[in-house]
Amino acid sequence: MPCEKLLDFLKEREVAFEMIVHPQAYTAQEIADRSHISGKQFAKTVMVKLDGKMAMAVLPASKRLNFTLLKQVANAQEITLAAEQEFKDMFPDCDLGAMPPFGNLYGLEVYVAGSLGEVGEIAFNAGTHTELIKMSYQDFERIVQPKIARFSYHEPQEQLDDR
Repeated sequence: MPCEKLLDFLKEREVAFEMIVHPQAYTAQEIADRSHISGKQFAKTVMVKLDGKMAMAVLPASKRLNFTLLKQVANAQEITLAAEQEFKDMFPDCDLGAMPPFGNLYGLEVYVAGSLGEVGEIAFNAGTHTELIKMSYQDFERIVQPKIARFSYHEPQEQLDDR
């Protein structure tokens, strides 16, 4: 069952969205593939700690997080990848690792790779490993109010986004 907190939040703000059920998958790229959604359009959530404070980095499934750039964007002295044990209790209504990129619902700062804004619609985990939500990026940005920055790259070329 999708995250009720998220569904209520979207409905309260009258945001149009589509629920999509997909075969069970755990990695962002695997979910995108099984859902027939481009890796550029599927928004994966990476939990990081910035100076010891938990935050969400949201980027396309097809890209990797550049920790150095995110550290600069966040004006942090230290950045580390958060271990699942460190955040598992923060999302009681979600399956572990399937939290949606709505840190604002959980008191977390959200950083979004600028390239997500270029795709029009985004898709993301709906709190389970078998359901996702698809909605306009513009609505996502409006209701989450993330910090938008350049902090992702394509692994093979290791080139940074131009935003």
